[in-house]
Amino acid sequence: MHHIEVWMGTLSPIWVYLLVGAVIGIESMGVPLPGEIALVTASLLAVTTSVSPWLVASAAAAGAIVGDSIGYVIGRRGGRALLERLGRRFPKHFGPEHLAKAERAFQRWGVWAVFFGRFIALLRILAGPLAGALRVPYAKFLAANAAGGIVWSFGTVFAIYTVGQVAEKWLKDFSWVALALAVVAGLASTLYLRRKAAAEARAQRAEAEKEPAATP
Repeated sequence: MHHIEVWMGTLSPIWVYLLVGAVIGIESMGVPLPGEIALVTASLLAVTTSVSPWLVASAAAAGAIVGDSIGYVIGRRGGRALLERLGRRFPKHFGPEHLAKAERAFQRWGVWAVFFGRFIALLRILAGPLAGALRVPYAKFLAANAAGGIVWSFGTVFAIYTVGQVAEKWLKDFSWVALALAVVAGLASTLYLRRKAAAEARAQRAEAEKEPAATP
């Protein structure tokens, strides 16, 4: 993730927003991409650069809503057969066990699986296509999709942004405190060693003065 942050740090803010929206949008269509990593990285960049957390969150929400909607259309047209073919081609992401888990989530939560799926890695990829394949009414899907996308995007961005600001301030203060303590400790140890060396020198001189006096 550090390499991604370094690379994204070289981009202008507009490209950061476009990248976040594109990666999350493509992931929401059903393609396994690191959308959450892109969002977290952009949120951290907003702490230390001119990247706007509001625009990062907006780009993420737009990508999530649009991507999920495209995924819904793909799933509705391709049906379960399409998901099964994808499962055979990408077993690590769309295998039978993944599809079964996603279907159980829809059976348990209904359309709310779309909302909660935004916060779960597996459902974040499969929610749109699976909702389409299961013929979930689009109006209900869109409402849950939009709500989940907005809450997830803005919640994630501003949680990380707030913690990042606090951490940056704390680390800055800590660095100054650490520097001050190091200087004080250095001075104190230097004075201690000097005094100890001076005391040993005086003791040696005193012993040297006693030796001639003791000689007959």
